[in-house]
Amino acid sequence: MSTANRWLTMLVVLLALAAGLGAASTWQTHGDRADAATRQERYGEVLTAADREVTAFVNMRHDRASESVDAVAAGATGDFRDQYVRSAARVIRVLKAHRSTMTGRVVWSGVHAISATDASVIVATSGTVSNIRTSGTAERRDFRFRVSLQRESGRWLTSDIEFVGESR
Repeated sequence: MSTANRWLTMLVVLLALAAGLGAASTWQTHGDRADAATRQERYGEVLTAADREVTAFVNMRHDRASESVDAVAAGATGDFRDQYVRSAARVIRVLKAHRSTMTGRVVWSGVHAISATDASVIVATSGTVSNIRTSGTAERRDFRFRVSLQRESGRWLTSDIEFVGESR
């Protein structure tokens, strides 16, 4: 075999190796992007579920007490849902007796921890509370919550809401 043929054979082998490495790298990059997209989608689903549940939690009206309680229960699961549903009658009585109205909106939220089946989100709200104690005057209330979520049947549901702070 001549020197030129040896060089040509080596060049073809090197090009084949380079093409193989390029294909493997492309395949890996594609997989990484798909994983990143899945993680990003999961984050979005978790934040949406937490925001929806906390919005229901901070929007309670004495004149729509059952609807307010039902909205929270609809996004809940497990012991949290069971306890909330068991206390619903008492919550409704208190809302009506005190003519309480709480309105609020989520101002920010962030994922604290996340896996394929569980998540924890910190949510901050801004809103108002009025009741007989405030003589019907709306007073500002800003709350912070830690929301625990579980994925069940393709949905993220709240398994706990923990009050972590308030500012007035």
